[in-house]
Amino acid sequence: MDFEKMREVISETVGCDLEKVTREAKLEEDLGADSLAAMELVMALEEAFDCEIDDAELDQFKTVGDLADYLENKAQ
Repeated sequence: MDFEKMREVISETVGCDLEKVTREAKLEEDLGADSLAAMELVMALEEAFDCEIDDAELDQFKTVGDLADYLENKAQ
């Protein structure tokens, strides 16, 4: 999983500065990803990384790191 590519997808989808997208950044509080943006982000990440993210697991993603770890595990 390419973390830089993931950062770019998050930045473009959520509409935040790329510098703000760090592993520790909170998706909602730090990056402004509301529930609609979160759904759009999931679709963009699924397309970018050719994977499927279970909608039931969306609540577990609090930080960019949570999302990165999830995608890392999906890639294995």
